Amino acid sequence: MSSTPDDRSTRHSVLTTARRTADLVNVLTGDPEPAEVADVLRAYGETDPFDLSARDVTEMRAAAALLHEVFAAEDTDTAASALNRLLRAHTGPLRLSSHDGATPWHPHLDHADDAPWAEWFLASSCMALTVLVWDRQRPPGGVCASPGCDNVHVTQGSGPPRRYCSRRCATRERVAAHRRARAAREAG
Repeated sequence: MSSTPDDRSTRHSVLTTARRTADLVNVLTGDPEPAEVADVLRAYGETDPFDLSARDVTEMRAAAALLHEVFAAEDTDTAASALNRLLRAHTGPLRLSSHDGATPWHPHLDHADDAPWAEWFLASSCMALTVLVWDRQRPPGGVCASPGCDNVHVTQGSGPPRRYCSRRCATRERVAAHRRARAAREAG
């Protein structure tokens, strides 16, 4: 892994890792090809070569299903309980890694720098989501409120919790609500 000077620190930030987690959970909810998963990893600064096999993707899909529970948590206690279960069952001891000097020092909960993709994904995601719960004292994100959309998202900032995964879903729901209200006015 190599990094450019501009992305060395932000690539390993908690918020960036949480966003990567959400994007991976979303792509892994379907039945992606290894190349689609690699595209998400590249978008978050991971560098080639990727040795993602179909088996790696299957194992990462299982990890994504576990992480989805954290995003679906209705409250902080439920999110923390889900994270505690995942941390107990799927992570190793906390350690620092610089990937032999290729990156800034950052925490890892997987068992080794060459851990399988699914172990790395689950452990790094648990770390980031745990820090967000700790820092903000609320769930780290949510599931899109748009019917038919099961995408997850990270809650950002201190304002009201985000309800939709994207502007597209938010706009679609706003337009649907407007049409329902207009139809109700015209009918009544």
